[in-house]
Amino acid sequence: VVAAYDISPHANATYALNHGERPRARELASVPIRELAAHGADTWALSPPCQPTCRMGLKRDLEDPRSKAFLHLLEVLAEAPPERLVLENVAGFPGSGSHARLVALLERLGFQRADLLLCPTALGIPNQRPRFYLIAARHPVRLRAPEPLEPAPLAPYLDPESDPDLILSPEEVARFGPGLDLVEPTDKRSTCFIGGYGQRYVGSGSFLRLEDGRLRRFSPAEVARLLGYPEGFRFPEPLPREARYKLLGNGLSLPAARWIVENLISSAPA
Repeated sequence: VVAAYDISPHANATYALNHGERPRARELASVPIRELAAHGADTWALSPPCQPTCRMGLKRDLEDPRSKAFLHLLEVLAEAPPERLVLENVAGFPGSGSHARLVALLERLGFQRADLLLCPTALGIPNQRPRFYLIAARHPVRLRAPEPLEPAPLAPYLDPESDPDLILSPEEVARFGPGLDLVEPTDKRSTCFIGGYGQRYVGSGSFLRLEDGRLRRFSPAEVARLLGYPEGFRFPEPLPREARYKLLGNGLSLPAARWIVENLISSAPA
């Protein structure tokens, strides 16, 4: 990795703890084209903000201020394109103005591309997180769907003991219980965990029903396992639980991303 950028102090501290190097804490839209091009990166890995096109947002697309960094990267791409790139976004990204502008630019630059909608459940992981992936390169690329696997039960992804702080109060159950997505350790699915899981209830992710009938949130460690993070992955100790949920909700399913990148690498000429 020759350069990484993020304006979130929590994300940068977590990245530094796990990778030994801190990303540049700068708004990507403000970084001059010359500086980005000077890194000489042969591959870009992009995951633009999903809010401009996600189903729960206002769908302002290119008019959303959070699209500025993506539009700036398109300017860099036009002037100093890498050899290849891989992009991840929500299922609503294809068909958007952002997608159309990227595809048009890639075609003008002579890139070959392929895309795929992939959910971790197809890889045997009991977590629903369908995402759109696009790979592009100066050589022909292919992106094959995996042979679907039966998702595993949730039990191996759960902590040995439940944290009492994660258990919902009777008042919370009475107010939100009917709308919650409830699962048990033997179930082979869970819904997508969003960044607001630590504060929201309905539509934010699944909740676990315990043997005694009580309900609780999944812990950040459990969400991380469902996203494919290795056991050695760590958060900075002072980081609040809500901040951990936010980082995970804004993150990637690593097995799905790995599948995509391996397809990009395997299609490269020898």
